[in-house]
Amino acid sequence: MKAEYVLDKSFGPAGSTAGVIVFIAGLAMVYFHFTGLILVVVGAFVGFSTSSAILDYDQKRIRFSNNIFGIIKTGKWMLVDPTMKVGLKKSNRAYRAYSQGNRTTETTLTDFRVYICDAGNREIMEVRKCNSPEEASKACDTIAVSLDLRNIKNEPDAKNILDA
Repeated sequence: MKAEYVLDKSFGPAGSTAGVIVFIAGLAMVYFHFTGLILVVVGAFVGFSTSSAILDYDQKRIRFSNNIFGIIKTGKWMLVDPTMKVGLKKSNRAYRAYSQGNRTTETTLTDFRVYICDAGNREIMEVRKCNSPEEASKACDTIAVSLDLRNIKNEPDAKNILDA
């Protein structure tokens, strides 16, 4: 069984919104002139590109993927090693966009990420994005059981985001 979890938009929230607007403008322009296809392609690339993680539970492998145009998946499969662990962390991502009038728009997104790390507790890749710490804890437990990995929160010296 494979599961795909979308993590982020490649160009951030402002870039993705601008890309969708350019895509729609290109579609309208194609009706009048064939060169509107350039706007359609550029808008689709910027507006719909995302990053995701794909987990293959049957063959015990994971892949970080950049989804170009939202459908073309790139990235290499990585086999899950029994020494790997699953952990949680709180993620604060800030995005800043500038308008033509030199005004800034800042967007801060807070969520919780499930990640895979090596035997030395160094993060390898993010696997799943969750909205609440409880949801992230359940997802962490599910992924650890499905891939036969240890959970960092069960180790004695681990920091738990739920305690903070």
